[in-house]
Amino acid sequence: MRHGAHKTHKAAPQYLQLAQSLFASSRGSHSTRNVRAVQLANGGAVLGLDQAVADKLNEIAPQTRRSIREAARAAERHSTFMASASLAALVGTAAGAIAIANPNALELADDDPATTTTQFKPVTVGDTTASASRSQSRTPLSEIASSTTVSEDGSSQQTANEGDWQLNDDSASMDVNSMSRSVANNPVVASLMDIDYDQLPSGFDPNHATGENGGNAYPDGQCTWYAYNRRTELGLPVGSYFGNGGDWADSARTFGYWVDSTARHVGDIVVFRAGQLNADPNYGHVAIVEKINADGSIEISESNAKGLGVISTRTISASDAAQLQFIHY
Repeated sequence: MRHGAHKTHKAAPQYLQLAQSLFASSRGSHSTRNVRAVQLANGGAVLGLDQAVADKLNEIAPQTRRSIREAARAAERHSTFMASASLAALVGTAAGAIAIANPNALELADDDPATTTTQFKPVTVGDTTASASRSQSRTPLSEIASSTTVSEDGSSQQTANEGDWQLNDDSASMDVNSMSRSVANNPVVASLMDIDYDQLPSGFDPNHATGENGGNAYPDGQCTWYAYNRRTELGLPVGSYFGNGGDWADSARTFGYWVDSTARHVGDIVVFRAGQLNADPNYGHVAIVEKINADGSIEISESNAKGLGVISTRTISASDAAQLQFIHY
C-alpha cells in the first residue's frame, strides 16, 4: 500500500542529507554546515553515519584559518625535530669514526687554563671619581715649552723646548770606546780585547779552546805549576797540559791563543826557550808579566828560578824582552 501520491518527492537517505547540508550555501556561524563541520573535526559522530565516511569528510572539509596556522606550526616543529635528530646522528657518526681512527684525538685536557679577568677602575681626580678624559690626561705644549729647574745649591737653569732634538755637551763627547766591542765569554779577555782592538790578529776567536782540563796538572813548585796558578788567579785562560816551559808558546798556538813577541798586559805568560837567558837547557822556563815599564823593560814573577817552590821577581831589559814569546789570551 502506498501512502502518498506517485509523484511525491522521496526523502533522501540521512547521510546524503548531511553531505548536502555541509556543502550547501549558507550564512552565519550556527548554520548546519559549520556545526556539522565542527562536529566532524572534533571527532564527533552523527547517528547513522559510517566511520569511514566521517573520516573522509574530515579530510575534505574546509579548515578554519586558526586550524591552518596550527597545522603549519606543527609541521614546522616536526621538520625542526627531524633536522636536529639527523644532525645529532651525523655528529655521532663522525665522532665515532674519529675515535676509531685516532683514539687520542678526542682526549680532553686535564687542566683548563685559568682565565684572568682584569677590571679597570675609573680614574680618581680629587674627590670626584670619573673616567679619564683628554683634558685630564694631557698637558698643553705651551705650558711645557719652557721651564726653570732649581738645583740643590740654589742655582736655576732655564730650559726650552723648540721641538727638535739636540745633543748636549755630555752626549756629544761620549767615548764609544768605553763600550765593549768583543764577544768574548771571559770578561777579563773581553776587557783586554777592547784595549787591543786595533792590534788583534785577523780572524781571532776569543772563545777558542783553552786546554784547561781538570785543573793544575804540573809538578808542584815548578815554573809551570806557578804560571798556571798565577794565571788562574788573574782570571785568564791557561791549559793544564802545555808541556815543559819551553813548549808553552807552541802548545798555546794550537789551541788558538794569541801569541807574539810583545808584552802587552799584566798576566801575559813569558816563554823562555830551552837555554834562553839562562833558562834550563832541557826544559826551558815560563813566568808571568807583573809590570810593563815605559822603557820597554818588564818585571816578572816566577817559581824555581831560585829553588823549587820559591817565588821570586826580577826585571828583564827591553832588548832581552824582545827575544821572548808572550802568550796573551
